Amino acid sequence: MQSNNTVAEPPRPEFALGAADLRLKLVWLTVFRTVATTLLLSATVVRVLSQPLTELTHEDTFFFGLIAIVYLSTLIYGLILRRHRVGPAAAYAQVLGDVLLASGVVYLTGGSESPFIFAYSLGVIAAAILLYQRGALLGAFASSIAFGGLSLLIQSGLLRSPQGSPMPASGKVWFAVVSNTLAQVLIAALANYLVRQLWTTGGRLSQREADLKKIVDLHRQILACMLSGLVTCEQDGTITFINKAAEGIFGPGASGSTPRNIEELIPGILKLGPVVRRCEVTVKTQAGPRIIGLSITPLEGQSKSLLVVFQDLTDLRALESELRRVDHLASLGTLAAQLAHEIQNPLAAMRGSAQMLGGEAREGSSSKRLSTILVRESDRLTKLVEDFLHFARPPAPVVRLQSLGKIAEEAVEMLRADPLSAGIDVELSLLEASAHVDPDQIRQILVNLIRNAFAAVGGDGRVRISVEKSGLESRIRVWDSGGQIPQSELSRIFDPFYTTQKGGTGLGLSITHSIVRAHGGMIQVTSSPECGTEFLVTLPAAQEASVANSGR
Repeated sequence: MQSNNTVAEPPRPEFALGAADLRLKLVWLTVFRTVATTLLLSATVVRVLSQPLTELTHEDTFFFGLIAIVYLSTLIYGLILRRHRVGPAAAYAQVLGDVLLASGVVYLTGGSESPFIFAYSLGVIAAAILLYQRGALLGAFASSIAFGGLSLLIQSGLLRSPQGSPMPASGKVWFAVVSNTLAQVLIAALANYLVRQLWTTGGRLSQREADLKKIVDLHRQILACMLSGLVTCEQDGTITFINKAAEGIFGPGASGSTPRNIEELIPGILKLGPVVRRCEVTVKTQAGPRIIGLSITPLEGQSKSLLVVFQDLTDLRALESELRRVDHLASLGTLAAQLAHEIQNPLAAMRGSAQMLGGEAREGSSSKRLSTILVRESDRLTKLVEDFLHFARPPAPVVRLQSLGKIAEEAVEMLRADPLSAGIDVELSLLEASAHVDPDQIRQILVNLIRNAFAAVGGDGRVRISVEKSGLESRIRVWDSGGQIPQSELSRIFDPFYTTQKGGTGLGLSITHSIVRAHGGMIQVTSSPECGTEFLVTLPAAQEASVANSGR
């Protein structure tokens, strides 16, 4: 049974000759021929100059003419290679030209006794490089015929003996012809074998290079598509690679270029050690503080290089905090509803009793005055109980398609007469953004947030209200220049009964949070003295809002 796991052999070299490959070989051989001819010309000039010009022989003149012909043909050949496509005919012409050049050099330097007979071997090697096995056999055959014919013509007297050298014996000439023919055949066989091995090795190397390029491209695509940041660096922190996800998390450096040292991205990371399985650090970026979960490991095979892989956990930690807050508020809401229910009935009875006592007392008496205080404080407690119930069991929103910009404009108009707004610069940036919301509840959210902003800036500052559309989300931003909320208290401001304002109940932001959650949205806050305080209310798209409120 034959196996199918066979490796296909490369095609035979003589049938795999490409135009580009052939052109490159012809160019290099042309350069080699030019260099060799230049050296030959230099040697001839030195020899001629070493003797009187009156002794210039016929062979010397012919030598200079041969070199000139070679230069001229090389120039023409180079122009053809540059301007026209080449084929096998150019290679055959190259082989025959090399044989003729070698024959001329051999004739001028002694014929069968010339020390330059090896020039035929160079021609055979060049033919094997150009045309592989076929070229090697052609070069050997042509070289043998050319040398044998040249030697026999000189021996027979049909061709003048070069430089008047004595005629060698016939046996010596035949020995030179036979040995040269055998040498050319052996050189052709050896050159063909070496060229085939070189071609096969080159083909395998090209295949390995192609495979390596595919692997490199695959790795590059994987690194580009990774959602995790990846940085490689030297032991001193010098960054050698950073992927797009890392650049997206940290953004460019202060000068707009990629940071050169990892300490610029994550200060103190090198102090964590060369091996860190998992840890979280908070870093400052252009987008604000980010929570980064990272791991560090040495690069395999490079003990002085480190691989740092990290993820941006900021949104995840914010979501976890939001879920904990929702659970906490739900528990407090249940407790508040039970307390409010238990307090509401006794409070109503107490208020009624106080009103009856006040009606029976005469004006100006202490009883009348005390009953008035009881009624007033009972009303205040009733309002507080109602706020408890509203926080614990907010009414289900009655949603309809509304313009958030129009709701925000109405809320700002309502608050223009509020004493807290005196002296405050109010900016509006209301873009078109519509959503399915309860307009009364959204208006209540805006009134709470804007009044809090007025109170934070203290009558001398700026407040900005903006509405925008971002993809499938609608966003409402309320920003003030106060920035008075400490970083340590940002996670508590939505808790009930927590307030930083004198006389506040601490339920306004809790109710706001409940309303936003009832609409399927999210509210976030950032604050610092440098950047101010911003509340961001994110509401889902119209179809998502409808799904979130279906079944209420």
